[in-house]
Amino acid sequence: MELWVAVTLAAAVFQTARFMLQKHLAGAALNVAGATFSRFIYSAPLIALLLAVMLRDTGLPDLGAAFWPNVVVGAVAQVIATLCVVAVFAMRNFAVGITLMKTETVLTVVVGFALLGEVVSGWALVAILIGLGGVLMLTDMPGLEGGWLHRLWNRAAGLGLASGAIFAVSSVTYRAASLQVASDQPFIRALVTLAAVVAVQVVGMGAWLVWRDRDQLVRVLRAWRVAGWVGVASMGGSLCWFTAFTLQNAALVKAVGQVELLLSVIAGAVVFRESLSRREIAGMVLVSASVLTLVLFP
Repeated sequence: MELWVAVTLAAAVFQTARFMLQKHLAGAALNVAGATFSRFIYSAPLIALLLAVMLRDTGLPDLGAAFWPNVVVGAVAQVIATLCVVAVFAMRNFAVGITLMKTETVLTVVVGFALLGEVVSGWALVAILIGLGGVLMLTDMPGLEGGWLHRLWNRAAGLGLASGAIFAVSSVTYRAASLQVASDQPFIRALVTLAAVVAVQVVGMGAWLVWRDRDQLVRVLRAWRVAGWVGVASMGGSLCWFTAFTLQNAALVKAVGQVELLLSVIAGAVVFRESLSRREIAGMVLVSASVLTLVLFP
């Protein structure tokens, strides 16, 4: 098994655990912003400590001119996308929320072409169409009144699709940033990039909460027993994602990472006791098929 595949699979496991913990936090003690901020504030000290240990002998490697612009764009995009997907959890069950977010897999192909000029194959275009069909099935909520278009284009659908598109932007810019780190070690490139990203996110989102919702800062600290594990899972998952981005095209990394979808189904059924309709299952199968097509015919 290639290294980038192995670390991507590990990232999917970490991320599933993190979203499960964040769903618990959002439903119990914290709002959407608080649950999102918890992953950054509790992972930041761990990442900083690891960075200091890894660079104690060599010092910080040189950074290219495009490093910080890509870091800032990716960091802001990830915060916004995470807010969207945590909000989706309040409207749909766990597995479907994850599936809507995973439209990122096919959207990363488009964003990669737009930002980095990466060319996609004909099979990749077929995969995009298959994934679109699955997303349309997942976003139809029969409980809503009104016509087909009204039922299809609802707030949950918009948040899910937005999170996928914005996560795609963050994935591509993170890959671009990591390639600006002057090191021949993929892990060091990933760690330096991750440390910069998390620092931007902690400062930016912390300032936002101080201005708009100071009570959530207190709640995040009080919820340390669960939120602390969110930080641990976040650090593990992010390090794996960033390492994989350094080693391979972001679209292919996210395609393999779709294994998270199967983990979310298991988590939803076992932990949250959620059930899926036949329509939702069919939509998830189509989205999974689109990812499989990207893996087999990149």
